[in-house]
Amino acid sequence: MKIAVPTNAGTLSMHFGHCEKFAIVDADVEKKEIMNTEYIEPPAHEPGALPKWLSAQNVKIVIAGGMGSRAQQLFSQFGIDSLVGVPGGSPEEIVKAYLNGELEAGNNVCDH
Repeated sequence: MKIAVPTNAGTLSMHFGHCEKFAIVDADVEKKEIMNTEYIEPPAHEPGALPKWLSAQNVKIVIAGGMGSRAQQLFSQFGIDSLVGVPGGSPEEIVKAYLNGELEAGNNVCDH
């Protein structure tokens, strides 16, 4: 499974649409292991661009600090789940916690 985490300076970006890079983490859900992490620069932030782009990367879930409700709907239309309200950390820490069922999502820090 490919999991996308928006990052700034190698840690979770609180606003996914304004991140420097996306960490695309390839994880084995059954073994609960991270196989590979790749940092990719996203396309320009325009409505609908990121869901389409991440879908082309075969991403199945986006884990973010904050994401607007419209963006969440667009991800859903592309078959991508979104988990928001994650407090921070490195992509590997976040994905490992997700795989182990220990990731605690709080309030969505995005209000649009």
